Amino acid sequence: MSSQNLYDDQKFFDGYAQLPRSQRGLDGAPEWKSIEAMLPQDFTGYNVLDLGAGYGWFSRYAVGRGATHVDALDISSKMIEKAKELTAAECLPSISYKVQDLEHFKATDYPTSYDLVYCSLTLHYIVGLKELLENVYQCLKPGGAFVFTAEHPIFTAAKNPQPWWIENNSSKIWPVSHYSVEGERTTNWITEGIVKQHRKLSTYINLLIQVGFKIDQIDEWGPSAQQIKDNPSLDEEKDRPMMFLMSLHK
Repeated sequence: MSSQNLYDDQKFFDGYAQLPRSQRGLDGAPEWKSIEAMLPQDFTGYNVLDLGAGYGWFSRYAVGRGATHVDALDISSKMIEKAKELTAAECLPSISYKVQDLEHFKATDYPTSYDLVYCSLTLHYIVGLKELLENVYQCLKPGGAFVFTAEHPIFTAAKNPQPWWIENNSSKIWPVSHYSVEGERTTNWITEGIVKQHRKLSTYINLLIQVGFKIDQIDEWGPSAQQIKDNPSLDEEKDRPMMFLMSLHK
């Protein structure tokens, strides 16, 4: 099975390019500071694997923090081309950008043992999640870290009106549909027909434990009062967690 590749569709790619996290990089992602707190402060000598690398923002961050080498993988050739364009010439030797469908990722294809694997807002698209997690575990060094973000199951289980919420007088209702029924959900964002995989939060956690990971931290992320004050559009995010963040180690 192959993943849905929306980012090579020019209309979707152009729409994605307008997002703050596309234009401003890591600083354009309101959850970034919470993610950064889960990461090592010093990447000196690290081999890093960036799954779903997109524009390569994290890959360049890792090199800037001292990483020796980064393998940056993304299903979209357009994303990989953009990442290369944004990468300074002096950083290119340290980052290996490659088009890769994570449904077919195999640790044996990447013989490097990694100190850190990072994955941002990608796992909720993966059908064969257990197989991917097994391969991530296999390619990590003993004690190596796995840090990821994914859409929160409360969010992937939401019904899909346009917009996502329903007005009820002065409040907003975030309707959740069949939370305990896992499987494919189709939603609309930038374009129609985006396929995601809904799983309970307990399913994510139990899969990670079964594979062998030790959990360090989980954060059902929401914006701070200061973030909402600085960016009022984030106010709706306090009503339910849109994503969760996890740090683990082998």
